[in-house]
Amino acid sequence: MNFDQFLPVFFFAVLGVAMLLYVLLDGFDLGVGLLLPLVERAEKDAMIAAIGPFWDANETWLVLGVGILLIAFPQAHGLILGALYLPVTAMLIGLILRGVAFDFRVKARDQHQGLWDLAFFAGSLTASLAQGWMLGRYISGFAEGAGPLAFAGLIALALPAAYVLLGACWLLLKSEGALQEKAQRWGRRALLPVALGLILISLATPWLSDTVRAKWFAMPVFLALLPIPLSCGAALLGLGWVLGRPRVREEFAWLPFVLSIFVLLMGFFGLAYSLYPYIIMDRLSLFQAAASTPALTVIFIGTVITVPMILAYTAFSYWVFRGKSSSLSYG
Repeated sequence: MNFDQFLPVFFFAVLGVAMLLYVLLDGFDLGVGLLLPLVERAEKDAMIAAIGPFWDANETWLVLGVGILLIAFPQAHGLILGALYLPVTAMLIGLILRGVAFDFRVKARDQHQGLWDLAFFAGSLTASLAQGWMLGRYISGFAEGAGPLAFAGLIALALPAAYVLLGACWLLLKSEGALQEKAQRWGRRALLPVALGLILISLATPWLSDTVRAKWFAMPVFLALLPIPLSCGAALLGLGWVLGRPRVREEFAWLPFVLSIFVLLMGFFGLAYSLYPYIIMDRLSLFQAAASTPALTVIFIGTVITVPMILAYTAFSYWVFRGKSSSLSYG
C-alpha cells in the first residue's frame, strides 16, 4: 500500500475512532441524563456533578468525526447528511437543549429547576434516539423498505439502553451511598435490553446485507472472527455477575464501566469489519469518496498534530477529576 492508498484508510480509521470515543464518552453522560428523572433533587445534583467536568468536552469527538467526514470524504458527507437531515436536526436540538438546561438548572429558582431537569432529560432522550436511528440507517446503507426501517428502529431503542448501562456504571464509579446502590440496580436492569439488542442487531445485519453475510460466514474467516462475539458474550455475562455483587460498590466499582466499554468496543470492531472498504454500505467505497491526495496530505498534517492534543487533553481532564465526584457548585 503506497501513501496515496494509505491516506483514505487512515482517515477512515480516525473517523471510526472519533465516533467510537464519542459513543463511549458522551454515551455515559447521555445515560446519566436518561436516568435523571428516577431520583430526587439532591441526587439529581450529585448525578450532574458526576458528569460536570466531562460532558462538554466529550462532544469534541462528534465535532471531529463530522469534520473529517466533511473534508476527507466530501462525497460521502453529502450523501449521509442528505439522507439523515431530519434526525441530525433532532440530535442537534437535543444536544443544544442539554447544554442550556445544564447551565440554567442550578441558577433557576426552585420552582423552575424541575423544568430544566426535564429539559436535560428530554435533550438526552432526543439525542440518543436520533443517534440510534442514524446508526441504523447508516448500517443498512440507507436502503428503503420495511426491513431496513425496522432495523433502524431497533437500534434507535438499543442505543439509549446502552447509554443507560454506561451511565449507570459511571455513576457506580463516581458516586457513593444510596445513589451508588441505585446505579448498581439500574445497571442490572439495563443489561438485558442491551444484550437482546446486540443479539438482534447481530442477526439482522447479515440478513439485510449480502455483503456482510458473505464476509462473516465464509470459512475459515468465520472461525477467525468468532472471538469477537464470544468475548462480547463473556463480557456481558461477567458484567451481570459483577453487578449482582455488593462488593462491586467498594474496590471493584471501576470494573462494570470497563466491561461495558469492552462490550461496545467488540461491537465496534464487528461493525468496522462489516463496513470496510465501504463508507456507505454497498454504495460507495472509502477510496471513491475520498478527497484528492493533495488535499488529504494537507489534512493529514493537521490531523496528526490535532488528534494527539485532543487525546492528551481528554486524558488530562479525566486524570484531574478522577475519584468520587464532589458537590455541585458554580462560581
